[in-house]
Amino acid sequence: MRPSLLLRRSLPCLLGTALLLGLPGCAAQSVAAGDAGAEAGATAAQVAQDEARRPSFGAWLADLKAEARQRGISQATLDAAFAGIDAPIERVVELDRKQPEFTLTFWNYLERAVSDQRVATGQELYSRHRQLLDRVEAEYGVPGRFLVAFWGLETNYGQNFGSYSVIHALATLAYDERRSDFFRRELLTALQIIEAGDIQPARMEGSWAGAMGNLQFMPSTFQQHAVDADGDGRRDIWGSLPDVFASAGKFLSDLGWNAGETWGREVRLPEGFDHGRSSIETYPENRLPLSEWARLGVRRADGGPLPQGTGVSEMRAALLLPAGHEGPAFLVYDNYARVLDWNRSILYALAVGILADRIEGAPGLVAEPSAVDQRLTREQVTEIQTHLARLGFDVGAADGRVGPQTRGAIRAYQRSRGFPADALADPTLLTRLRREA
Repeated sequence: MRPSLLLRRSLPCLLGTALLLGLPGCAAQSVAAGDAGAEAGATAAQVAQDEARRPSFGAWLADLKAEARQRGISQATLDAAFAGIDAPIERVVELDRKQPEFTLTFWNYLERAVSDQRVATGQELYSRHRQLLDRVEAEYGVPGRFLVAFWGLETNYGQNFGSYSVIHALATLAYDERRSDFFRRELLTALQIIEAGDIQPARMEGSWAGAMGNLQFMPSTFQQHAVDADGDGRRDIWGSLPDVFASAGKFLSDLGWNAGETWGREVRLPEGFDHGRSSIETYPENRLPLSEWARLGVRRADGGPLPQGTGVSEMRAALLLPAGHEGPAFLVYDNYARVLDWNRSILYALAVGILADRIEGAPGLVAEPSAVDQRLTREQVTEIQTHLARLGFDVGAADGRVGPQTRGAIRAYQRSRGFPADALADPTLLTRLRREA
């Protein structure tokens, strides 16, 4: 008998609750980590040209099926997988092309991702499945609190897989020319998963982008890392908790998870600290040994000293200021980068670590949310970029996205004006730039 799962899937997953919670989802994959953030705003004329030159969906599907047969997919699998699929899903294309209206702040993201209810549910599930989680940790070296945290952020502990047929969603995105090559590969891989008997097409439900099951694995990640831990001959990340936890553990282990370290910790910075030492790249730069951070006056959030001792003082860490110099500060270690390998989002990676700590019983952050926590619209970010470029700071393209190049330009501007160089894009920065216009 498999452990009971919270399998109520009443809302579309939208990239692992990405749009519902503001969380980029999809375990691991370029669809979430990079491609999903690609500019989708094709002009109406370009869309019309694309429509005119591509084959009908039926002709395209016939070609796809022929390629699948050449790759060893049986006709029976193709018939079952594509039963009732005769047109793309318009809503999937709309979601793929939709751009976020706002840039989420650290605090409004964290409020949703690590809510009191999510913490409480995670603690209860962690306790309930502790024996299973300990077995997975013994095999793969990933503590159970992290496995539960990923589960919570990806699908709210199995409540929100997404209501789309993975095959139909992937076929829609593979037919659409914007990212057709990527999704065609994922679709063919999904068919191989069905062919292998891991899941029946009717149960292969997920997000509009094809992310599947409790972990929101894309098919390629499932194929490479999913595990049949309950020994029933199928890798079932939809209905078997042993398979879910073991697959997550194996994936993180394959990514290089260090069993002897945590993800990072909240810290306190001294007065007069140079905030320009914080990282602005997605994968943090400026990594220093803990002993060096201690020498610079950095302490634990509760005021205690940073960990010391043989093998610990030499651990390299990077400093993150996700809410700027007035918000919380974090030192993050190598395993933080492994969380980024799962989902290349700074806010997501911090949320996983914080939720994992809370699930194990740690208190909330010492830093308190700002009384004013205002989001920026894409138009406002574009305005910031335009002002910075006019002032001679290199932002790259003024695209409404706060990436490393824009953060670097903000930092250079802040240094030139004598402001704390925290590289934060916020309403205060926009107001200052407008005054200089």
